[in-house]
Amino acid sequence: MKKTFAVASLVLALATGSALAEDTLLKDAQATFQPIPDQAPVIKGNEATPDKIELGKMLYFEPRLSKSALISCNTCHNVGMGGADFQQTSTGHGWKQGPRNSPTVFNSVFNVAQFWDGRAKDLAEQAKGPIQAGVEMNSTPENVVKTLNSMPEYVALFKKAFPTDKDPVSFDNMARAIEVFEATLITPGARFDTFLKGEATALNDVEKEGLKLFMANECASCHGGVNMGGDDYYPLGVVSKPREEIIAGDKGRFAITAAKDDEFAFKSPSLRNIELTPPYFHSGVVWSLEESIEVMNDSQVGADLAEGDIAKIAAFLRTTTGKQPQVVHPILPAPTATTPLPSLK
Repeated sequence: MKKTFAVASLVLALATGSALAEDTLLKDAQATFQPIPDQAPVIKGNEATPDKIELGKMLYFEPRLSKSALISCNTCHNVGMGGADFQQTSTGHGWKQGPRNSPTVFNSVFNVAQFWDGRAKDLAEQAKGPIQAGVEMNSTPENVVKTLNSMPEYVALFKKAFPTDKDPVSFDNMARAIEVFEATLITPGARFDTFLKGEATALNDVEKEGLKLFMANECASCHGGVNMGGDDYYPLGVVSKPREEIIAGDKGRFAITAAKDDEFAFKSPSLRNIELTPPYFHSGVVWSLEESIEVMNDSQVGADLAEGDIAKIAAFLRTTTGKQPQVVHPILPAPTATTPLPSLK
């Protein structure tokens, strides 16, 4: 009888200990991360009306914003491919290769700024950059406005989206419309978010071990919050510099600030939906999620991680994949005799 009681007490103690450990893990995670909200956030100073969002969607898919009439925002930030393009670096005007990997547009509204070096303060400013970049869309604000004004349907849509503007068809309003559409491209409902909301069984034991390792080794210091990244700029190579192929001679934010401390510093990328957005790093040379974890451990953390630990962290990161936005490709306005013709020069 005493033996049976002792065994029962041991089982209860183990179960209690396990429950306490589970509760601690959940509370630690809730203090470090936040779920993606179900609704798009409000953008201060840019009201997201249905008319403006619909116009923004059309412009996001509009290749005639580019000089070649071939490249749209969706070309490099494909909404059917995790908001990225599955390229080392994107191919732009005249088949030129951009210098950096295209980060996902999904959940980018939660970032402190846009681009790897944070040179755009918000999504509206970001939308203007690629359109004017010679290696991307190679157009000009004047050509964009001329193109949009050449199609009566666009003129009418801009008037509906910006009803108080005297001259609603403008380069700035184009960017503002794209901004409110991109803000809708969020991915709630990941299993990790379900876990953060209190459902402990949303992750299996291996994934929970990966989460523990991720937090214990301070990965979350650069990849925490709602977007698991995108909140600040961090130097690449804290412990040791990664191989030159990964750095690719890119000094990151230093090119914007010229501050010594910003050499090789980049805005931390979001780890949301990370399994959908290879390749990794600004150079786009690492295609394996497991290898990217190894690189980060060697260059940033310096922890004694075994192969099994890396697999567990990767398993956890795959639980961040949320519900992908369902976007119906818009029917774009017909060109007219005054619509600028494509040019590959």
